[in-house]
Amino acid sequence: MEFIFEKIYVPTKHSFISRKLPLASNARIHSHRNFELNFITSGSGRRIVGDNISGFEKGDLVLLGPNLPHCWEALDSEKGKDPFCIVTHFSEDIINSDFFKMPELEKVVDLLKQSNTGLRFKVENDIHIRSILEKMTLLTGLDYYIQLLTVFNYLIQLEERENLSNPHSNSHIFSKNLDKINKVYEYVFQNIQEGVKLEEAAAVLNMAPSSFCRYFKKKTSHTFMEYVKTVRVGIAAKLLAETDKQITQICFESGYNNLANFNHYFKFIMGKTPSDYRKTFR
Repeated sequence: MEFIFEKIYVPTKHSFISRKLPLASNARIHSHRNFELNFITSGSGRRIVGDNISGFEKGDLVLLGPNLPHCWEALDSEKGKDPFCIVTHFSEDIINSDFFKMPELEKVVDLLKQSNTGLRFKVENDIHIRSILEKMTLLTGLDYYIQLLTVFNYLIQLEERENLSNPHSNSHIFSKNLDKINKVYEYVFQNIQEGVKLEEAAAVLNMAPSSFCRYFKKKTSHTFMEYVKTVRVGIAAKLLAETDKQITQICFESGYNNLANFNHYFKFIMGKTPSDYRKTFR
């Protein structure tokens, strides 16, 4: 796997924007301060959210919290249609505003807080939400804000939802540190299968290993190796769910060289052994 990082447009404080964007085959992992709602209008491929790697297809609807690494990599397209998505960004400060402290918006605030791991919604009929989101790409000001509230109302009524990433992988980082932390994410995803080394990761930020470990823990609330382990487990979980490969093979493909360690960390993070986890998909 090879992933590329990308710096993208980030709305300023209290601003909102919706855009229809093409999906690229050269995936670009990135993170940003604001919330993001991503809706796939055409195409399919591979999605990365935090430590989760899974597939996506038309109608895929995902809500992301601030500072969560993610990308959508297009691998296939519909006949005569390029892969596209509608991306909606809104300020990370929205849940701290006086307006959102109203009792009527309590469920919306709870939903936004849950999105720190990435939330995938099961949509039975995507025509309704698609029409709203497409309309928002043409709106500004109060008209846009009203439609955004309509989207929130739609989301809180969707009972079937899936947490994509493990809480261990979330980054509670300050905005000024995004570029540095993104460089570390890039190194991890590009080397996760071949082997991630602390010394090499520290060198990415021109730091000594001990200083790098303190910096990463301070900025992300978890150690560097904890983050690496959750990314590896995310890769393994996808392979267990979507392939018939032997667990031993999956152990090595996800970057582990010891089956006992793999089983231990997988159960610690996922709450199930690899074999029990696989059974839930059979």
